[in-house]
Amino acid sequence: MNVSIEIILLIMIAAYIAAKAFKVSTELSLFAAALAGGLAGGFGIPARHIVEGAFTYLDIMLIFITATLFMNLLKESGGVAFVIRGILSRFHRNKIILFVLITLLLLIPGALTGAGSVTVLITGGMIAVILGTMGITKPRAAAIIFILAGLSAAAPPVSLWAMLTAAGLNMPYVGFFLPLLIPCVLLSLATIFILGRKTKPVDLEKALEELPEAPDKMNWFRVACPFIAFFLLVIASRIWPHSLPVIGLPMMFVAAAFISLVLSPIKINLLNISRETIHQLLPLLGTLTCVGILVQIMTLTGVRGLIAVTAVTLPLSLVILSLSLVLPVSEAVLMWGAAPVLGVPIVLLFNTVGLNPIVALAGMSIIWPLGDALPPTAIIGRLTKETVGMEEPYPLLLKNCIVPAVIIIIVGLLMVFFSKELTFLTGV
Repeated sequence: MNVSIEIILLIMIAAYIAAKAFKVSTELSLFAAALAGGLAGGFGIPARHIVEGAFTYLDIMLIFITATLFMNLLKESGGVAFVIRGILSRFHRNKIILFVLITLLLLIPGALTGAGSVTVLITGGMIAVILGTMGITKPRAAAIIFILAGLSAAAPPVSLWAMLTAAGLNMPYVGFFLPLLIPCVLLSLATIFILGRKTKPVDLEKALEELPEAPDKMNWFRVACPFIAFFLLVIASRIWPHSLPVIGLPMMFVAAAFISLVLSPIKINLLNISRETIHQLLPLLGTLTCVGILVQIMTLTGVRGLIAVTAVTLPLSLVILSLSLVLPVSEAVLMWGAAPVLGVPIVLLFNTVGLNPIVALAGMSIIWPLGDALPPTAIIGRLTKETVGMEEPYPLLLKNCIVPAVIIIIVGLLMVFFSKELTFLTGV
């Protein structure tokens, strides 16, 4: 039986490679691998399982759509430009404070939406202007924005890799806040101070000329109010879980988006912004849909069980050390699909040997985004290069990412290895 399952796995891999060789998108390549697995397993084209798999991550998709809509409305209203121009005008002479605030501006969009691409599109271009006026080269600025975009996607409250793996384990997405927040913030600060250590004072006049103008009536109240409402809803649901109706993160983001729309000092075309949001997220939504189908077919054919058994029978030290290579490479090939396919069996192994699954998964989640700069996909890396306006060869971006990437990998592995000692961070 094991031999036949191994053959099915090889056929699925071959189908994926063949699809990529014909320059088929990653989403359709994953779908081709799923169809090949169904056919090889003797199930034909299992329509019911394809439909069930397509809806596996529907709740996560709703979070991405509503959160990104909120951030796009805030950007379109001029709120993002207002905040960046205000911070730059106030702190352009203080490099330390400016770097800390830039870090927060790059972390918030991805942390709220779970997508590093949103960070790049919402604040990446404007932050690149500021870094450029400080004498930071475009490859180095692109490296800063890429690394922080990846860490923002891993940061709470919405960490896609942790959520997908937890869903595959039937484990509540609870206790991840501090294990994800602390390393993401500290590593982001370390990245920007390491790569931005050699800078000159900001050319304020040049920077303000290149940054987009903010509406005259925009103010801090209009910017802060949607965020305050969102966090109040989150806190209220935690304090009175049995007294309030279950709203869910998508409705919370809808409420924040509605407030942002009402308080906008300029007229916003909601239909156009909604259309652009879906277009912007289409690759992500397609990936999640096809990943759900792939995981469903892998479960049906026994391939998922084979991977799980193989993972849990390997020596623990070998598994932990291999994470530095396996996680980024799997992200480069499968993108977010790496979490349910590889994350689930690996975390199961950690749990069986007494490691804390929450902290261990948090450590893995900060390593995974590094693969978004590697071929064949390199989605976030290529997007960052285009957004920054980097004309130099792409390998220069990768070269500038090496030092922060090594630090991130070391911290992630230490979190896995010492996860039992760090259990206090989970609060569970």
